[in-house]
Amino acid sequence: MTKLLVVDLLAEREAFGEKGVEEIARHFPNHQVYLWAPHTNEPRKYSFGIRTDVPEEADAIVITGSRRNVSMWEPWMDKVVALIQNCKVPLYGICFGHQIICKALGGEVERASEGSAFMADVTYSNGDKTRQLFTHQDHVIDAGEMEVIGSAEHCKIAVCKHPSRPIRTVQFHPEAVLSLLEFSVECGDMTLDEREDFGDGKQDLDVTESLIHPKF
Repeated sequence: MTKLLVVDLLAEREAFGEKGVEEIARHFPNHQVYLWAPHTNEPRKYSFGIRTDVPEEADAIVITGSRRNVSMWEPWMDKVVALIQNCKVPLYGICFGHQIICKALGGEVERASEGSAFMADVTYSNGDKTRQLFTHQDHVIDAGEMEVIGSAEHCKIAVCKHPSRPIRTVQFHPEAVLSLLEFSVECGDMTLDEREDFGDGKQDLDVTESLIHPKF
């Protein structure tokens, strides 16, 4: 069975955690999903996937967003760095995942004075533009080994790929499709005021096109 390992760093949340991972996993058909949450001893029990206490060997790995911060280092993050540095399979990073991958590969992350929670245009190195959903306060300021291929006005290092390894990362949340945003309000993960920050919440690319099967 082909395996997908999700480094599930929002495992305590119902919307951006469970529903977000479900949206990611949907784009890996015929994969058995393994869920590794090294930041917590009390992850939610999802309706899918197999919880594991160690990072299972897999055919692809996704590192999700997190409420924790690369700029405020915690011991469990060393385990994620080891996974990144030793990874031989396709590796994808979203938000926190983008930041810790860049950090693990020689980059730097700094915390901004204010958070960013809005829809923003991303301009790619080939001149194309997309509209994506950002919610973060840490920023990658040096991508290390990673090549920067997309930027936003507020975030110069928004999309990266590795020049020789199958690694791609995005600062935005491509898994935050409109249905997930609406569910976030319904389940209490997000207030109506927070939801309004994202307007209509419609992104130009879903997680498949923008990250896993990119055209850029």
